[in-house]
Amino acid sequence: MPDLGHDLLFGIFAPPEAARHRAFTGLVRDADTAGLELLGVQDHPYQPAFLDTWTLLAHLSSVTRHIRLVPAVANLPLRPPAVLARSAATLDILSGGRVELGLGAGAFWDAIEAMDGPRRTPGESVTALEEAINVIRALWTPGPGVRLTGEHYSLKGARPGPFPLHPVGIWLGAYKPRMLRLTGRLADGWLGSTGYAPPDTLAGIGRLIDEGAAQAGRAPGAIRRIYVVDTAHTAQQLTELALVHGISGFLVNADPDGVGDVMRFAAETVPAVREAVARERRGAEGGREPAVTVAGPVAGTAPVADADADTDAGSGSGGGTGPALVQAGTEQWTDDPADRPLDPTTRPTAVRPQPEGTPTPTPPPPAGQQAADDLVAVHDHLREEMRQLQQAVTEVLSGHGHPGQARSLLHRMTMRQNYWSLGAFCASYCRLLTTHHLLEDEVMFRKLRTAEEDLSPVLHRLEEEHELIAGLITRLDQALVRMIDDPSHMEEVRKVLDKLSACLLSHLTYEEDELLGAIARHTIVV
Repeated sequence: MPDLGHDLLFGIFAPPEAARHRAFTGLVRDADTAGLELLGVQDHPYQPAFLDTWTLLAHLSSVTRHIRLVPAVANLPLRPPAVLARSAATLDILSGGRVELGLGAGAFWDAIEAMDGPRRTPGESVTALEEAINVIRALWTPGPGVRLTGEHYSLKGARPGPFPLHPVGIWLGAYKPRMLRLTGRLADGWLGSTGYAPPDTLAGIGRLIDEGAAQAGRAPGAIRRIYVVDTAHTAQQLTELALVHGISGFLVNADPDGVGDVMRFAAETVPAVREAVARERRGAEGGREPAVTVAGPVAGTAPVADADADTDAGSGSGGGTGPALVQAGTEQWTDDPADRPLDPTTRPTAVRPQPEGTPTPTPPPPAGQQAADDLVAVHDHLREEMRQLQQAVTEVLSGHGHPGQARSLLHRMTMRQNYWSLGAFCASYCRLLTTHHLLEDEVMFRKLRTAEEDLSPVLHRLEEEHELIAGLITRLDQALVRMIDDPSHMEEVRKVLDKLSACLLSHLTYEEDELLGAIARHTIVV
């Protein structure tokens, strides 16, 4: 199954161990802050060492702001579907539309039976799951009391409601042919893992899902594919899974005490995969792409700078920083440096012309060149995401679209929910950018200072620009809060976003001009 074109989602999958509940909560908070979008939590009600999944998800909804909450997967034999429907809808409402429902037919039947649950044959399990989906969807659909008759689950006039805040996806944990075809016929997504479905089985799994979709008159792209992977999987491997097998959701196995691995995944692997997939989708052929041009301005507004706006970035005379960090533009700026554009003419540079007769420098080691290429991939992802953000805002302001359509997110939401979705998208981008800059300041820049002392003025300037950009991120966050409460503040969001874009794109070009050579020479890896 080739790429299905879904927006890419990344997250974590971790065991809800009661003994490590504080570490688990901390891990989820950090994943949320880092901009990861999915949290998958196992549901084994018969496991005494685990926290109850639904109670845990309810708690986590109160300590996170953006990450989507997914039981992966809910144990149907011990979770009656009528109650499960109301529980999922309730949590979706309380979390601001952040729930997706993973469902499983059941396993470990001795443990289920020990909890007074039913023991079912494989055939009975699939039939029960299909009935459960019908029950859940019926109770999420406004209308009169519902009557359904099934072998395992029935409704006898139950009234629908409460209704989820957004269209909650039903993702099935399925591996056998009948279950996979059921996924294609009725589900919104397939949720599998490398442990039960190694990559070499994905083609066959995809064919069975597609067969089920075809039988129901559905397009294969209607079913999202989510896959649990390991932190050892490289960006290249995940990119292949997306482009060859149509995987659009990646949950990385995470240890509650392994926050560092998760942060590296969020800051390095995720941007690299996003950029590689976006590049392939745009049909680019090999090599580094030119800097991205941001979306055109709204009628009556000033044009937005593109990534090549500062063509002389890095060519400054080595002047000081401080007050000269910014320059006044054509607008009326305040005294706050974060309210002004960067002044590229004052940037120091460590790039010196080589005199004639200088021997050709030794090529960098392959690992060093790869480290430099990785930084470029991260930057290109930041450029592309900024372009998408500005395009989304432009479309909303011009009345030609809405944020859900701009990223295929929650496209059936009401307009107010769409403003919330755009706010989440912006905030997620800001968290990713902040995490990237923190890693540069704390790891990469320290290594570069030790490797090449001549870079110190450049690194100091880059750190100052990080602070300026952080100030704009704070302003954007404040504007987003106001926009979600009152959509009339959308214009304010656009203005702050334009300023952030102009600064960021210039900053990224300057950083690449000055640092890529040193990173390659010394194999500086974050």
